[in-house]
Amino acid sequence: MPDDLSDRVAQDRARISLSEEHEVYYWTKALGVSRQKLKDAIEKVGNLAEAVRREPGK
Repeated sequence: MPDDLSDRVAQDRARISLSEEHEVYYWTKALGVSRQKLKDAIEKVGNLAEAVRREPGK
């Protein structure tokens, strides 16, 4: 489902949302990992972008 463009709440850029396709696309490309590897890293360390970046084997 596309984002609700009428919802103008500020995004939390420090967190990765697997429910937002554009975020999944960005982070898989930025980290050079598959969607599954990204999901596994988030399940292990949480959805803070900095923690996912530091996760070895992501």
